[in-house]
Amino acid sequence: MNLALLFDEDFVGPDRVILRGRRLTHLQSVIKVATGDTVPVGRADGNMGMGEVLRLTDTEAELRVTLDQMPPTPLPLTLILAMPRPKMFRRILQTCATQGVKDIWLINSYKVEKSFWQTPWLSEDHVRENLILGLEQAKDTGIPRVQARKLFKPFVEDELPALLEGKQALVAHPGTSIPCPVHLNRPTALCIGPEGGFTPYEVEKLEEAGCRGVHLGPRILRMETAVPVLVSRLFDACLSG
Repeated sequence: MNLALLFDEDFVGPDRVILRGRRLTHLQSVIKVATGDTVPVGRADGNMGMGEVLRLTDTEAELRVTLDQMPPTPLPLTLILAMPRPKMFRRILQTCATQGVKDIWLINSYKVEKSFWQTPWLSEDHVRENLILGLEQAKDTGIPRVQARKLFKPFVEDELPALLEGKQALVAHPGTSIPCPVHLNRPTALCIGPEGGFTPYEVEKLEEAGCRGVHLGPRILRMETAVPVLVSRLFDACLSG
């Protein structure tokens, strides 16, 4: 936790917060703070700054916070992912949040097993928990929006064209002839398929909606590897800011 993310319910005054639970445990056991120490903090969907520890007990920490810094600039990216395997899902959510992705869509695909959609990690509370862990790692405050669409064809035909409007639209797919671009600085939509990629039919439908196929070379990557590699390649300049 490189930043303690603060929520409305933490505030007991305009510049006072009370931290309990996981964040308190981290302050005590990992950072080992004492009264008078300062720690990085940030308000969810707001500014960042520093918090001074005013009071510390076994059950709570009271901080005086100054929130005078802007969070990192979000990536201009809409990320469309075939629903990952549950054991990868949490890590992928955290990675997306850490890299500054704010607009995430989870979609179905022929190679996505029906059981993937039944994972408890897809619940609103678990999704939010993993996004928060990613933000705390990155020192960011903007909570990403995650939306799920369990039917591929209705999403691609009815929603995707409008979602791609005004964006450079890409679908990462092994075997295409165009290498993945770099140094992008414009709104972009990126579709990433399941293990083994989208089916030819799905690629065709994505291309009909406006996507262009790109590749990362001959190697087939797991989704948990492909996501950070593709995002970093597309927005390497943005990641430094």
